[in-house]
Amino acid sequence: MEVLEEVQMSDHDKSLLDYVVMRKSSPSPFLLKTYMLVENPATDDIVSWNSDGSAFVVWQPAEFARDLLPTLFKHSNFSSFVRQLNTYGFRKVTTSRWEFSNDKFKKGKRDLLCDIHRRKAWTNNNNNNNNNNNNNNNNNNNNNNNNNNNNKKDLEEDQSSTSNSSSQYINLVDENKRLKMENGVLNSELSLMKNKCKELIDIVSIFAKSNSEKNEEEKKKKDERPMLFGVRLEVQEEMERKRKRIELNKIANIFISQLCK
Repeated sequence: MEVLEEVQMSDHDKSLLDYVVMRKSSPSPFLLKTYMLVENPATDDIVSWNSDGSAFVVWQPAEFARDLLPTLFKHSNFSSFVRQLNTYGFRKVTTSRWEFSNDKFKKGKRDLLCDIHRRKAWTNNNNNNNNNNNNNNNNNNNNNNNNNNNNKKDLEEDQSSTSNSSSQYINLVDENKRLKMENGVLNSELSLMKNKCKELIDIVSIFAKSNSEKNEEEKKKKDERPMLFGVRLEVQEEMERKRKRIELNKIANIFISQLCK
């Protein structure tokens, strides 16, 4: 029985080992999906291999993110896709276009995808940081307390600043409304004054015309100017009075018009 159990255990270990080896030899789903997108000839106008098949080019990043990424990935963010490429060791070949290269990512060499692995340098950095943190716990605690206090002060200042800004905005809105109302009132008063000035000008014109007609009638009655063939002759003195009267009427009209502007 002991021999049988030992054999069974060995078979179990072997199956586990085969599973682990198979997992390690399988390429990452991200790499497989990316390879499928590049390899598809129907989308060569958006993404395709370069001329020698050593790298792939995303010709239209916007269409690539909008139309192709959601078909295989759970997002449509081109920046996230580029960050994923960086974690697998891809590098941007040129600055003039979105061309990415990896020594194991080649056209027609899909089997090389198994040799591409995620970078784990960040793990070692985290371990070193943890060791340093363990050696400097006291300093870090003090720094954290200070940072918390500073963050609290900054938060209070931000809240106070936000409150002040909101209050100033409300005051400006109220002031703007008040000025608009006053402007409307002033416009109404200005229109009213213009109408009154117009009425005043009309009254003055009517009065001047009536007064002129009345004076003419009186002059006709008292006119003692000499007549020639039934027509009274204009004398110099009468002509001067008529000219002055016309000038005074013009000056009065101009003065009233300027007052109403």
